[in-house]
Amino acid sequence: MTASATDVLIVGAGAAGMMCAIEAGRRGRRVVVVDHAAAPGEKIRISGGGRCNFTNLGVGPHAFLGGNPRFATSALKRFSQHDFIKRVDAAGIAWHEKTLGQLFCDGSARQIIRMLTDDMAAAGVTLKLGTAVEAVEEGDGFRARLSDGSALTAASLVLATGGKSIPKMGATGWAYDTARRFGLAVTETRPALVPLTFEPGLLAQTALLSGLSVDAVVTHGRTRFREGLLFTHRGVSGPSILQISSYWREGEAITISMAPDVDAFETLRVARADNGRQAAATALGHVVPRRLGDAVLARLGVSGNLGDLSDKTLRALDQAINGWTLKPVGSEGYRTAEVTLGGIDTAGLDQKTMASRTRPNLYAIGEAVDVTGWLGGYNFQWAWSSGWAAGQAC
Repeated sequence: MTASATDVLIVGAGAAGMMCAIEAGRRGRRVVVVDHAAAPGEKIRISGGGRCNFTNLGVGPHAFLGGNPRFATSALKRFSQHDFIKRVDAAGIAWHEKTLGQLFCDGSARQIIRMLTDDMAAAGVTLKLGTAVEAVEEGDGFRARLSDGSALTAASLVLATGGKSIPKMGATGWAYDTARRFGLAVTETRPALVPLTFEPGLLAQTALLSGLSVDAVVTHGRTRFREGLLFTHRGVSGPSILQISSYWREGEAITISMAPDVDAFETLRVARADNGRQAAATALGHVVPRRLGDAVLARLGVSGNLGDLSDKTLRALDQAINGWTLKPVGSEGYRTAEVTLGGIDTAGLDQKTMASRTRPNLYAIGEAVDVTGWLGGYNFQWAWSSGWAAGQAC
């Protein structure tokens, strides 16, 4: 089979792959981007409720996990959140800041995809969609056999197919398998930024809370996040839970404070002194939502009026509200995980170029790499930054 030739083959038309293609194309490189999906940037399209949380004003190494979180520093500094914002502004895309430095499009996430595809076209990049890479062989560069029956040789190969999260969108472990074949190590992978699930007994205690959300502080060891928490029919979700899920492991406990600004014991003690005939459920309803208060009372087996409750019982209620320690039984898995934790080991990559240290002209970028950010635009910024870095070198 006769193969056509190009300088750079990028597998994956997601955020990182398209950014890399733009930069390499602008350097005059012949670039082909291949993706088995029918459209580019599918994770971009669904992100942020369809508005794309495209970066975060607080991006820095502190917000990333991995075997070596500092690995991301070089790329993040050389192409920062402010650099990407300039591109968004230049494209005429209106945006706004929500909580905690998160930036979203005013309109559709498709605007970000259009910006990237327009920039790729302007840089002379060839985009082949609905096409899978069936095999890659080494030789004088790389030779790829594609699902459309064609073959392609390339001096450089960029692995940009992401991780295993959201398999219904076509996510696979292709990048990991290919990296291993070319001598790169892959760390343990698991779902991250994912809802946590309860065992049947605990779920029975919280079943009536499904759909209820509260402002919460969720703690695991020394790590804590304060954001919304949502009770679900399977356990808990919401931003605070998604954040802590990246640090949590099966068999470990987390602690939840569901009224972090309130001293529940003192509030209930004062209420008891003022009106001991007040029902405990009524008083607790001034601390947390009534439905949650009722569930806490039921779980502790507490009823009656405040005047009937001892300080010990009031402290137990305070602990149940602001020191609820529990062990989730698992997570909802890759089906709903926003990202994959772990991936291609950064020890085998150059932090400036994202190139393999042992296989010249092989690059890995974005979610495929063992660099995982917090919820809130951090993972997109890693995609832009790592794609940009590789695009300067491949």
